[in-house]
Amino acid sequence: MNRVRSQGSWVIVLTLILALVVSIVPLPTGLEPWRPEWTVLVLIYWSLALPERVGVGIAWLVGLFQDVLMATPLGAHALGFALAAYLTVQLYQRIRNVPVWQQAITVLLVLLLVRATLLLAQGLVGNPIGDWRFWLPAVSGTLAWPLVFWLLRFLRRNYQVR
Repeated sequence: MNRVRSQGSWVIVLTLILALVVSIVPLPTGLEPWRPEWTVLVLIYWSLALPERVGVGIAWLVGLFQDVLMATPLGAHALGFALAAYLTVQLYQRIRNVPVWQQAITVLLVLLLVRATLLLAQGLVGNPIGDWRFWLPAVSGTLAWPLVFWLLRFLRRNYQVR
């Protein structure tokens, strides 16, 4: 029974690692503010699909890795990611039963919460608070949600991740 339960763990780990890598790949200056929070989107998906396997603890750990990669105050992304996973796990039954475009509205709210957490952390350590472009990753992440959802659902079904 445990063998079936842990089937496909490598897919979850690989997608999270790829999301971390994509989050630091250089983009042209004009597109950089629009970079979606890929890591949060992947965490939200796995928290929706497998809430018993991907939750607050995994999100916290991945957030710490993101903090190191992005050179942000240690714990800023971790707190935001943990909040995102907590909300997703608490609401997964409601979110899963609506169309993807309606899920995107919830994803927008979760992404805005993560960005607000980052803003608070930046302010607490005395870093200058950005302008309105600081919020653009939440918008682009919302627009990217259907793509992330369908791609990860394909991987989950194809590799029988349970």
